[in-house]
Formats: sequence, C-alpha cells, structure tokens
Amino acid sequence: MQGHAPQLVDTHAHLDRFHRNGQLDAVLERARAAGVVQIVTVGTEPEDWELYRRLVPDLGGYVAYTVGLHPTSVDDGWEGAVAQLARYFEGSCPAVGLGEFGLDRFHLPKDDPLEADRIFARQLAAFRAQLELSKRVCGPLVVHARGAFAETVAEIDAAGVDWPRVVFHCFSEGEAEMLTLNARGGRGSFTGIITYKSAGAVRAALRIQGSERLLLETDAPYLPPEPHRGKTNEPALVALTAARAAQELGVPVDLLAAETTANARSFFGLPPV
Repeated sequence: MQGHAPQLVDTHAHLDRFHRNGQLDAVLERARAAGVVQIVTVGTEPEDWELYRRLVPDLGGYVAYTVGLHPTSVDDGWEGAVAQLARYFEGSCPAVGLGEFGLDRFHLPKDDPLEADRIFARQLAAFRAQLELSKRVCGPLVVHARGAFAETVAEIDAAGVDWPRVVFHCFSEGEAEMLTLNARGGRGSFTGIITYKSAGAVRAALRIQGSERLLLETDAPYLPPEPHRGKTNEPALVALTAARAAQELGVPVDLLAAETTANARSFFGLPPV
C-alpha cells in the first residue's frame, strides 16, 4: 500500500444494524481510516428506508442509500410497501437505486412445500411489481438472487429491463452464471466470499467478469472476509476483499481500487466527496 490505503467504495452495506446498536459513528470512522471513501447503504423494508432518508443528509455525501423490498421481507402487506417506494426517489435526498429486491429460495420452509410455494409466489409478485417500478424511477437495480438465479434472470428478461442497470449483489454463483450476466450487459458485485477457501467457483466468476464492470461490497454486517469469519463484518473490511480481487485479476490493488471506485460512482451516480 506504500503508506496509504487504496480508496474504495463499499457498494452494499446494511448500516441500520450499526445505527440501532449505537455503533454507526465508530463504524464510519474505521471505514474512513481504511480508505473507504463512500458507502451505499441498502434498504430492505420500509423501516430502514425511512431511517436512511433521515440519516443520510447529515453524513455529507459519505453515505448514499437505496430502497427496495427484500424477498424475505415480502409479507401479505407487500403491495402497500411497494406503493411507497417511488416517493423515496423524490425530494432533496433521493435514493440512488432500487433494491435490494429479487428472489430467495434458500430461506423457504423445507418441511412444508405448499407453504414454500405460497411464499415464493408472493416473492415473484413483489419482484415483478418492483421491476415495473424500475421503469419509472432513476438509478440502478440491486438484485438479490439466492437459490433462484435462473428464475431471477428470466423475470428481468421478461420485464424488459435495461440490463446495464442491473447488478447481482453478493455474487456467489460460478462461471456459467457470470457469462449469462455478461451476455446481457449486467454485472456481479463481489463480497468477502472471494476470500473463502471453498469459493473457487466464485473466484472463477470474478476472473470471467474482470475489472471493467467490477463492484466490491461487504454486505455488512454479514459475510466478513478472511481472517474475520465468524465476526461482524463492516465497511472497513472491503479493503481485504479488494486485495484478494486484485490478486485474482493480477493487477496492483491501487489500480483495482481506482477502477472499482470509478465504476461504483458511475453506476450509482455518486458525486465525488
């Protein structure tokens, strides 16, 4: 690093958890010290949408936010929640993207197939409604696809969404799936998973995508990179993911940091701060 930390953007964190635990100021201070120049905090339900709209104006552009209804937050009242989303793209502190939203089979009940089908059908309806909304609001789409990659791609295709606006966050698939995104003009964003010994397929997907459209994220407080597994993740640790990504792509970490920071600012429309 030659005496300084590479400048990085954490494009996907859940800062509401740190705010509610009284840890946000310390977490942001550590992020700055680690070279994180901006953070995108990602909305998953109405409670955190409202929190972020209140918090972000006081953070001087250091933090931007998105709003979306996460598939595991889709309940019987999902239509009322989705109806609120458009207003977060208006006013003096608008959201910079829609998401995270998508499909999730991983968390469906394993012992009740009928209930699993009912929940997944509800997820599909909420996903489709948000894809339609994406045609009326600005910014990128932050997509969650866990255990449902092909179905998620098919829904985006069917909706006629502009694929260059789409990022599959926390990309944890392999080469074939990354080729599917590349062919459409979409992209994956990578977390600390790429530092895990067992994640050879994810690292292969990273190499397939390369750095031209690469985004880095922590998904904090989840998925801490090695050697912090088992602990709470936070934005400062995106530096470890960047170092491993640079190693995999065979480029200096400073160069990768500069490229991914430019990618993040372009994709989310973030102003330099």
